[in-house]
Order: sequence, then C-alpha cells, then structure tokens
Amino acid sequence: MAQALVPLKDLVQAKSRLAGLLRPSERRALAQAMVEDVLAVLSSHPQISRVTLVSDDPGAGLLAAQYGIRYWPESALPCRGLNAVITCASELLAADCEEPLLVLHGDLPLITAADITAVLARHGELGGLVIGCDRRGAGTNLLAFSSGRAPEFCFGADSCNRHREAARAAGMPVAVIRRPGIGLDVDEAADLAAVLARLTADPERAAVGVHTGQLLYATGLGARVQLALASLTVDMGPPNEEQAN
Repeated sequence: MAQALVPLKDLVQAKSRLAGLLRPSERRALAQAMVEDVLAVLSSHPQISRVTLVSDDPGAGLLAAQYGIRYWPESALPCRGLNAVITCASELLAADCEEPLLVLHGDLPLITAADITAVLARHGELGGLVIGCDRRGAGTNLLAFSSGRAPEFCFGADSCNRHREAARAAGMPVAVIRRPGIGLDVDEAADLAAVLARLTADPERAAVGVHTGQLLYATGLGARVQLALASLTVDMGPPNEEQAN
C-alpha cells in the first residue's frame, strides 16, 4: 500500500500559458476536470490507502470531500513555494505513516490505474526513487519514494535530470519511468492537442480522462478548442518504457 500527495495550484490562476486559447473561466474548468480525473484514479486504486490534496483553491475542500480524500490548506503549512510545500507535506505524511509516498501533479488527465500500479511495482523492486517524467523527458510529473526517505524536490526547469542527479548524490537508487498517462501533462496548446488526439484514438476513451473528455467533447468549448488546435502537429509521446538508472 502507498499514500498519494497531490499539490494543487489555485485553479483561478492555473494554466496561464493557455491564455491565448482559453478564457480564465475555461482554464479553471479544464484544470478542475483534469484534477478530478487524477483524484478519481487515486481514490479508487486498491494500492492507495490515502490521498491528500494540498491547495489554497477555494473549492479544494469540496473537491476533497467529493472523492473522500484528506484536504490540507496550503496556507496552513509553514512554508511557501512548490518544492517547500511538498517537502513539508511529505514530512508530515511520513511522520504519520510508513507507507511509500507518491507525489504527482493534478494535470494528468490520461493517467490510469495501470500507471499507478506500474510505478508502485517498480518502487517495490527498486526501494529508492522512481521518477515519472513528462513526454519530453525533461520535466517531472510523478515521484515515488519510501516513507522517511524523501528525495530533494527539484520541480521546475529540467526537473527530471535534477531529481535523478540529486538522488544519485544522496546514494539513492533511482529509475525514470515513461508512460503516456504519466507523461502527458497539460501546460501548452500542443499538450491539449495531444490529449485530444489520444482520447480520439483510444477505443476505450470512456474509461480514461472521463471528466476532461466530457469537457472537451460534450461542450461548445471542446468544439472551439478542437478547431483552434487543428493546425498543430501532435506529438503523441513515447511508448511505455523505463530509462537506465
């Protein structure tokens, strides 16, 4: 069994790089749909004993209640900034439980239960740090590590390599895992185009990215977004693979 920690930015301010494509209310709706897809997977996964949502978004408490998970206001933690908040929250969770911990972003609309199972299996074999990188191989969308042995958190530019090097410097075994459901976070228009393309290509679409899919396929917003993105060349991302330690 394991715990999961999801740090969530204020949804009003979320996805600012999509400002040229979506209005503020639409960016909020997209951000909420994506985090709901993440929480739906985590809260129903048989190997996840508890999920903690850390956020100062006004609707975060209601969102946590909807999925039966724990909610911590970010402002209640004695720190600021994403890496500091994750460090503080991880320490609190480790003090309360000895289970491994997953830290993952809330903008992974295509994440699946199989992705979580694969990460936990790899961590069980490795006993160190498992890094779920983005589809470009540069960013970090998920980390898995043992309770009480948190890595140095390096979210930001080139975070995958920075997490890997920090773990090696600390003598911690490390592996990088690449899976489409983990790799496809949504920050830019091209990312959103990739989500649409993968949902369209997937015959099991109804079982993946349900909330995001409903927003993008069942509303006027979705039709407008698809039209605006039609000219983009879509990178579907790599197949499932693991990089050498």
